[in-house]
Amino acid sequence: MAQPAGSGLWQDVQIAPVEVALPDGVGYTLRAYRLSTSLEPPEIDTSAGDDSYDAAAATVLAQRRRGKEDVEEEVDDYEDEGGEPIPVDFRDSALAAEGLEPADDEDEPEEIADEDEVVEEEGPIFLGRRGKVYLFRSTEKLAEFVRSDAEHDLAQLDSWPELSKRITAADIEPDEEDQYELDLVVQNLRGGPETWDHALLIRAGELARDLGYALRMEAIVASLSAGSPLDDLDEALRAAESGGPKAFFAKRKLRKMGEQQVAIGWRTIIGKISAAVDWRD
Repeated sequence: MAQPAGSGLWQDVQIAPVEVALPDGVGYTLRAYRLSTSLEPPEIDTSAGDDSYDAAAATVLAQRRRGKEDVEEEVDDYEDEGGEPIPVDFRDSALAAEGLEPADDEDEPEEIADEDEVVEEEGPIFLGRRGKVYLFRSTEKLAEFVRSDAEHDLAQLDSWPELSKRITAADIEPDEEDQYELDLVVQNLRGGPETWDHALLIRAGELARDLGYALRMEAIVASLSAGSPLDDLDEALRAAESGGPKAFFAKRKLRKMGEQQVAIGWRTIIGKISAAVDWRD
């Protein structure tokens, strides 16, 4: 199979093109993952609610990077209570909701240290500035912007000068896993569990988590944090896709979920993402 035109370029610079479909249209941007300690803090007013954002973001980032592999639940045992997201400080409550036993007190310091380490490992950063993500309706305009000397968050990356010299519009061909159809999410959810597109919804969750973390959007991060209805949906979708006995129970769990509740939750998230988009052409 032929490689995309710019695959070598993106591997060299460790940055990737992303395609996002929103109710306002389809746009292209760039995303990278870097150690959070190597990045300058984003220029965003976070004077209110820093503590709650940092706590929720730690959980969301840990989930995204570890794939929730340490949550060994029996998916049919958990009943969604439809409550608010469980604060990460109440880890015993969250474990109880998953049907797991709380860890011994003597293990807690090590677990907390592990979570902190994950947060410091790697985080997403997008093409944008001051709490906005830049979207371009054409690959030509995106390439033109990259070649310019405009200010943005990705300019701090060591590999940015190389990308700005080499990029062409033909290079911007997002891989399938970097294409997100957020404009279809709410409609798909309203069709009910039997019609839900698992891959569509899982990828939408991945992008929303990345944007929530990168742009410090506390409402999105909290909505997708551990114990929330949308996080339960995400876990069940992933289990259903994995196959085996867990898939059977996950599909049964999905049929118990109220499509109206999750559709409203996702409509709110997509609205907040749309409000954070700066269309550049």
